[in-house]
Amino acid sequence: MSGHDSKYFSTTKKGEIPELKEELNSQYKDKRKDAVKKVIAAMTVGKDVSSLFTDVVNCMQTENLELKKLVYLYLINYAKSQPDLAILAVNTFVKDTQDPNPLIRALAVRTMGCIRVDKITEYLCDPLYRCLKDDDPYVRKTAAICVAKLYDIDAELVEDRGFLEGLKDLISDNNPMVVANAVAALAEIQDTSSRLILEVTSPTLTKLLTALNECTEWGQVFILDSLSKYKAANAREAENIVERVTPRLQHANCAVVLSAVKMILQQMELITSHDMIRNLCKKMAPPLVTLLSAEPEIQYVALRNINLIVQRRPTILAHEIKVFFCKYNDPVYVKMEKLEIMIKLSSDRNIDQVLLEFKEYATEVDVDFVRKAIRAIGRCAIKLERAAERCISVLLELIKIKVNYVVQEAIIVIKDIFRRYPNTYESIIATLCESLDTLDEPEAKASMIWIIGEYAERIDNADELLESFLESFPEEPAQVQLQLLTATVKLFLKKPTEGPQQMIQVVLNNATLETDNPDLRDRAYIYWRLLSTDPEAAKDVVLAEKSVVIDDSNQFESSLLDELLANIATLSSVYHKPPETFVTRVRTIQKTEEEECPEGSEIVHSETSLARVANGAPSLTLSTSPYDVAKQSYPAPVVMPDLLDLGLDGDDNNAMVPVDQPTSPRGPPLPVLLPAETGQGLQISAQLVRRDGQIFYSLMFENNTQTPLDGHMIQFNKNTFGLAAGGPLQIPQMQPGTTEKTLLPMVLFQNMAPGPPSSLLQVAVKNNQQRVWYFNDRISLFVLFTEDGKMERGTFLETWRSLPDSNEVSKDFPDIVINSVDATIERLASSNMFFIAKRKNKNQEVLYLSAKIPRGIPFLIELTTLLGSPGLKCAIKTPSPEMAPLFFEALETLFRS
Repeated sequence: MSGHDSKYFSTTKKGEIPELKEELNSQYKDKRKDAVKKVIAAMTVGKDVSSLFTDVVNCMQTENLELKKLVYLYLINYAKSQPDLAILAVNTFVKDTQDPNPLIRALAVRTMGCIRVDKITEYLCDPLYRCLKDDDPYVRKTAAICVAKLYDIDAELVEDRGFLEGLKDLISDNNPMVVANAVAALAEIQDTSSRLILEVTSPTLTKLLTALNECTEWGQVFILDSLSKYKAANAREAENIVERVTPRLQHANCAVVLSAVKMILQQMELITSHDMIRNLCKKMAPPLVTLLSAEPEIQYVALRNINLIVQRRPTILAHEIKVFFCKYNDPVYVKMEKLEIMIKLSSDRNIDQVLLEFKEYATEVDVDFVRKAIRAIGRCAIKLERAAERCISVLLELIKIKVNYVVQEAIIVIKDIFRRYPNTYESIIATLCESLDTLDEPEAKASMIWIIGEYAERIDNADELLESFLESFPEEPAQVQLQLLTATVKLFLKKPTEGPQQMIQVVLNNATLETDNPDLRDRAYIYWRLLSTDPEAAKDVVLAEKSVVIDDSNQFESSLLDELLANIATLSSVYHKPPETFVTRVRTIQKTEEEECPEGSEIVHSETSLARVANGAPSLTLSTSPYDVAKQSYPAPVVMPDLLDLGLDGDDNNAMVPVDQPTSPRGPPLPVLLPAETGQGLQISAQLVRRDGQIFYSLMFENNTQTPLDGHMIQFNKNTFGLAAGGPLQIPQMQPGTTEKTLLPMVLFQNMAPGPPSSLLQVAVKNNQQRVWYFNDRISLFVLFTEDGKMERGTFLETWRSLPDSNEVSKDFPDIVINSVDATIERLASSNMFFIAKRKNKNQEVLYLSAKIPRGIPFLIELTTLLGSPGLKCAIKTPSPEMAPLFFEALETLFRS
């Protein structure tokens, strides 16, 4: 390199950042504006320009609106990383909120709300309060949204400074956009608050309906969603509301249409006029049909919502079934939803059209869609008795085309039809038997074997047909083996000749000696014992009358359907799950003067509202077998759980794992549920607890064995409230002599047990070194009491009067002594039972409290006692009086602890 080459290392350029700095401090306005644009461009592509913070802030003091917007955009992005420097902009913000130009006033207050810096929040209150009262509606509507943002940062500040009252005042504003934004802000705040924020009353209703016609489409959505929570006083009021809302059905925005449909469906429950209901159903059909001409993604959302609507009001679309016929270019997810709705809308009047469509679909190239179409034919047969014969004719025609997967799916479907209509269509069995050689799928084989066994007395060569399956018995899947075992026993009981006798001996030997499947082995032993001791008893058991298959097209129970319909046009209506099963909210717990917290208790103030959707969270599976379980010991007095109900096959696919799961439990010692002597050295203590608005299972594991334990898993049996694990058990490997604690998040309404309510919770726990351990726990109803259970005094009285006397249940606790009213109120408040009022009655203290369990079921409580003397009387009124024993059990436990 020559000496002249050094010139390449010397330059007059200072670099991009110094050049921008110089331009930002230029005396020329246009140059400063171009410099800020360059800074924003650099920031947009990911370059770090935070070092220019002070220089950009200096450009705020300008009359140019475009430049001001750019500077504000920069501030929103970098204020959090430069909180101390952000204070420099406060004076300009405050000054801009008093600018003559309403655009600048609104821009300033919006930007201050977006900058999530505590130091700036302190200065935001006064300008925000002024803007809520501003003369210009644009400023007022911007300020309304800013209140919701401020509430998210500091809820206590918003309530103390009276901003909530200011928002409620804006509902009476004469500008519809201001009203819409006020409703949107109150709805957002309601989602993160533990108490009622926006209550729609008759005067409020009138104002919202007036604003509905003039605000923007998204403003209409917010207003309609708020109105859907209003319960009309009578049928006449409900009709008036519906008349005002019906024009929204013609709106071009799909969200407005669905929100209007939700609103109308809610009010239709109160309308008594059949003509009015019929007219409303006619009016709702065209807009719902129009939604199906949109893009596939919108079609899917619309179809999921329509699926719910037709379960409650099938007459709305009863004459529109043709619009749900699948098009050749529909995505498969749209086709599947259309099939579901066609099944629900099928009737004796349109079944011929529907069957022609299904038959056409069964010849498509998409195998999954073909299977679904064939199953749809079977479901129509089960649903419509008069059409069953036509459905079977279509299935037989499909069998004749000899396409393997079509034939197998048809046989599966026909098996269900036989169960729905016993002794009706057995003449087609001969046709089914012709397809035996083509069966290779386990479910189809099992279905065919069931048919042969069930109707063995009508099939001349039933023994030969079953024998053809027995040749490959050891290699068959468990589903086929179990069905073969039962079918062979049925054959022997119906035709106790030499052939079936030899077959049953071979099958029982294979099933007991040659298999590792405990289900198969145990069933074979039971059959063997029955046949050898009492063949007549075996007939009564094996040949007992089967329960009839029922139509499952309306698959949701009434209470769940009500909840899903109340959430139309939300994710809940797309997932077909209640919101609490996939969204966790961190609620702000407020402390009032009436409800002082007990000394030492914790108040949690959430800084943010979290809404997380856990998509496809892993299910929890305990890989064990009934045979292994049968050999195990259980801590007394444990009742052996039903292994099928316990779900050890891992079919709970709705698990949700909150990101912010607490790592260790706090509080008093946990009760021991599995003692070390029963658990071969493993001791488990556990209890359900409620923290921050969510239910957890607090667990403590003690390893008193001589070996490390790992691979811990847990599963819960079906129970009254459908409590299930919200994620895997987070227990690391435990060395001998160590203890591990954890909080397992729980979810509700996942695996609900039928029958009367019970507090029993059956738990199964497993690790890689030991067998499965079972123990029983109790569900305290108080763990389910939600933080929003407090009622206003008037609401309490109104609810008490509205419930019939038959819903009131009372119980005496003769040996419970209460010494202090205040201490009792605090104690009950810690379990989310909220004090309403108290009075004296003949020297006795009478307390009134309210509580609420999920799905909005209230408990109205009356406690009567003489202070210092034994004896407590408790009376409760609730829409679910069958829950009273669980409440009294939890109350007694609380006072005795």
